[in-house]
Amino acid sequence: MTCHGSTYEIARRKVLRSLIEFRVRGVKTNIPFLATLMTHEAFIAGSCYTTFVDDTPALFDLMGSQNRAQKLLAYLGDLTVNGSSIKGQVGEPKFKGEIIIPELLDDAGHKIDVTKPSTEGWRKIILEQGPKAFAKAVREYKGTLLMDTTWRDAHQSLLATRVRTVDLCNIAKETSHALANLYSLECWGGATFDVAMRFLYEDPWDRLRKMRKLIPNIPFQMLLRGANGVAYSSLPDNAIDHFVDQAKKNGVDIFRVFDALNDIEQLEVGIKAVHKAGGVVEGTVCYSGDMLNPKKKYNLEYYLDLVDKLVALDIHVLGVKDMAGVLKPHAAKLLIGAIRKKYPDLPIHVHTHDSAGTGVASMVACAEYGADAVDACSDSMSGMTSQPSINALIASLEGTNLDPGLNVHHVRALDTYWSQLRLLYSPFEAHLTGPDPEVYEHEIPGGQLTNMMFQAQQLGLGSQWLETKKAYEQANDLLGDIVKVTPTSKVVGDLAQFMVSNKLSEEDVKARAKELDFPGSVLEFLEGLMGQPFGGFPEPLRTDALRGRRKLDKRPGLFLEPVDFTKVKRDLAKKYGAGITECDVASYVMYPKVFEDYKEFTQKFGDLSVLPTKYFLTKPEIGEEFHVELEKGKVLILKLLAIGPLTEHTGQREVFYEMNGEVRQVTVDDKKASVENVSRPKADPTDSSQVGAPMAGVLVELRVHEGTEVKKGDPLAVLSAMKMEMVISAPHNGKVSSLQVREGDSVDGTDLVCKIVKG
Repeated sequence: MTCHGSTYEIARRKVLRSLIEFRVRGVKTNIPFLATLMTHEAFIAGSCYTTFVDDTPALFDLMGSQNRAQKLLAYLGDLTVNGSSIKGQVGEPKFKGEIIIPELLDDAGHKIDVTKPSTEGWRKIILEQGPKAFAKAVREYKGTLLMDTTWRDAHQSLLATRVRTVDLCNIAKETSHALANLYSLECWGGATFDVAMRFLYEDPWDRLRKMRKLIPNIPFQMLLRGANGVAYSSLPDNAIDHFVDQAKKNGVDIFRVFDALNDIEQLEVGIKAVHKAGGVVEGTVCYSGDMLNPKKKYNLEYYLDLVDKLVALDIHVLGVKDMAGVLKPHAAKLLIGAIRKKYPDLPIHVHTHDSAGTGVASMVACAEYGADAVDACSDSMSGMTSQPSINALIASLEGTNLDPGLNVHHVRALDTYWSQLRLLYSPFEAHLTGPDPEVYEHEIPGGQLTNMMFQAQQLGLGSQWLETKKAYEQANDLLGDIVKVTPTSKVVGDLAQFMVSNKLSEEDVKARAKELDFPGSVLEFLEGLMGQPFGGFPEPLRTDALRGRRKLDKRPGLFLEPVDFTKVKRDLAKKYGAGITECDVASYVMYPKVFEDYKEFTQKFGDLSVLPTKYFLTKPEIGEEFHVELEKGKVLILKLLAIGPLTEHTGQREVFYEMNGEVRQVTVDDKKASVENVSRPKADPTDSSQVGAPMAGVLVELRVHEGTEVKKGDPLAVLSAMKMEMVISAPHNGKVSSLQVREGDSVDGTDLVCKIVKG
């Protein structure tokens, strides 16, 4: 390559540009070295000398090419041959065309310019005057404000949290204008955090920053699990401080802080972290049971006592979180009316799910009896396990002094987008057909019910869904009628599915607690790792199930060592290279394994957030052309040309794509070609020496081998099934024989794992 220019600098720049655009595939080249040389300050100044390269080791600190296009092709090739790898996807999207972005019209019928986001909204008060001024303004507002949950809880409840960043950003500017008077937009935290990395291969922090740039005017709200952050178990206090600080810096304004057991000590950790970061503290009471039923343990006195404790922690707003949709309209009047009477200046924000079909009635009742804000979502994403319809709430309050102050035509226009998008994500639908008033009995949270249905299918319990719901009630009773929201709802759900898988009644669990291998989440709860439940732990179940394991009777965070963030960042940089940010550190602290899997996936396939959702979920047709914008001004024009035959001895196929007019080929392992049908023997329940798998799953860890001497209760293996882990333990003393499995094997319930032969 030879370059020239009228000056040295022009020639240098030509060389650098040529190197950047140069592509040589299949062999290593010195292009990275030359590019580094061209950008060194001494070379730019023209002051190099004969031994400059020898004397400048920094020239060999090379930055590799991003190679984004080839990585993207590797993903598309795998998708083309093996189909989607996104867990929970069933079939292909029903929507095949291009999604139409709606236009917003003003009162005169003229098109509103949405090329720039709106500057009007409640966030201005937070930024200019602070959280207390915001709370005061909310309380003084005459109407009822709304929070839109479409961007988080609605798609978590209906579409398994699978909506991608690109599809949120595509409607962001229109949302900025149409919903400028929202109390907040719930768009981050909760399950969206780990699902973004775990299943969508996206950076949740990148999502937050992109949304914030496009919607600068509406307050962003997130769900914070108290001392858990966004994880499923307690973390060191400084981990929560660090996480909340990063969330505030990257765009979150309002933090709905809750604890899965309404444990005030756990709540205090999250509330203090938000105060330190300068965010709006929405200290939250989780509503459970039926306040109108005198037989239930959670009565009005219980809730008012909890509100007193939250007010003492200087919260800005009180949240009432009805995660299962069991807050009946009359109970709503009593609860909100009592809180308003006791605390006339405290803003109240109420959340519900429409599982029973009474969501709109309950939210109207809350508004009438003193709530300042209630939750709703776009019509086509509403109802059932999601939130009530936003237009139904607007219509119910329209013409009264509680009018939400939103343009109904603009709200409807946005819904035309979400109605199309829901069809695009149809492979993740739970296919609920109507409300479920049985929720007043089983109390399964809206965000969990659809996930449990999917889990039941994966565990082979799909035909026993009614039994699973009944087992959920029984599991809740066994655990002491606890508040059920992530992560405690998972505890109840894991126990319920464990009971159905192993055909255990409530009495069976009590009688056999000393010998059953309970799911890991159940043992963590009974240990006290999730906090202290109101009324205490169930005995003797707790003691029997733990079998000598520790029991914590204080806040779990008190027993955890602080996180060394400097070390974590250094270790991550060593493993994944320069560029590790504080947000990456926060992600790793919350979900170490998930973060590592995400990084390894993106190192292999690159940033998939640029890929249109249609081609993220399903392969294109032969000859179909589509565009992918890697960055502004850099667009790939792709077309699938052909899929080669299977190469028998390698189990691979060649896939041919056209990229910007050039034919590219990728080699893909055909996973269907290497599938082996393994038939495993079943454990004989009448033979005490045979140890069977308690349910379907993957053996993620094997702790014994043939000949290992074990004692009763010793762990043999760890089984993982849909985020649920359980240890398979030895039923008695003896020696391991007839080991039937290896790490990584998939097993069905009752498959023989091994035999324990008595000495």
